[in-house]
Amino acid sequence: MPVAPTTETPVPVTQPARPLWRTILTPRWLGLLALALAIAAVMSVLGVWQLDVYHSKTAKATAARAAGAPVPLQSLFSINDGLPSKAVGRRVTVTGTWGPAADQLYISDRRLGDRNGFWVVTPLLLDGTDPGPDVAAPTSGAVMIVRGWVPTPSHPAAKPPAGRVNLTGSVVSSEAQDASGDDTKSRILQSLRIPTIVHLVNYRLYDAFVVMSSATPTSPTSPTPASPTSPTPASPTPASADAPAIVPPPAPPTDHAGLRNVAYAFQWWIFALFTLWMWNRMVRDAHRDPATN
Repeated sequence: MPVAPTTETPVPVTQPARPLWRTILTPRWLGLLALALAIAAVMSVLGVWQLDVYHSKTAKATAARAAGAPVPLQSLFSINDGLPSKAVGRRVTVTGTWGPAADQLYISDRRLGDRNGFWVVTPLLLDGTDPGPDVAAPTSGAVMIVRGWVPTPSHPAAKPPAGRVNLTGSVVSSEAQDASGDDTKSRILQSLRIPTIVHLVNYRLYDAFVVMSSATPTSPTSPTPASPTSPTPASPTPASADAPAIVPPPAPPTDHAGLRNVAYAFQWWIFALFTLWMWNRMVRDAHRDPATN
């Protein structure tokens, strides 16, 4: 009897998966990779340029403040105002009378060269200030002056000064470290902070310190110079063995007016990464669909 023909189902032949690198090495995707790398490189360079603009702006602004001619402290801000950022680092002149010896302070753990010691901080009472306890609201107040560095608070150079003086120095702001737990009875603090010192005196204080660079003793009848460029009655007194060693003012904080340029820099770098990510996404999609190659 006849045998019915049998039909066999053909077994599909599985083609080996094509490696991704073969897709990448096609002229089309190599050309697009070169274009993506060129675009990303340009964007990266633009980001670096924006960052350089930021650094140049802040460096120039900071250097310009520090190198400017000294101006009277009262012309920058009043004792009723907080310390403006643009006043930090400015060179100023201040005229007044040294405050009571009992109000002098010391800031510990300060280095000068390879030696550790203390900063000597003395109040300078501005014209019209009465340090007496009976005065509830003095008219002008005082500013705390960093007179210099001494190895120990008992050093002879730390002796509190007296009399009237016209001095030049640089404006610095309070330090961030909290000094509320310091032993204020010994008048030795760990950080330079107006919020701590303001409770140790009975007169108002400017919201800033002045790191002294030179001082000229004046008599009560000596007129205050009309401007910082006017000649003074005597030459500034340099640091000597019986006075604290003059210290350089701390570097002023960076002027953040150019933060927009930092944002632009990161924006360009994100665009560069996005360009490369897009090329990677496109080549993988093409690899999964060989018909598009």
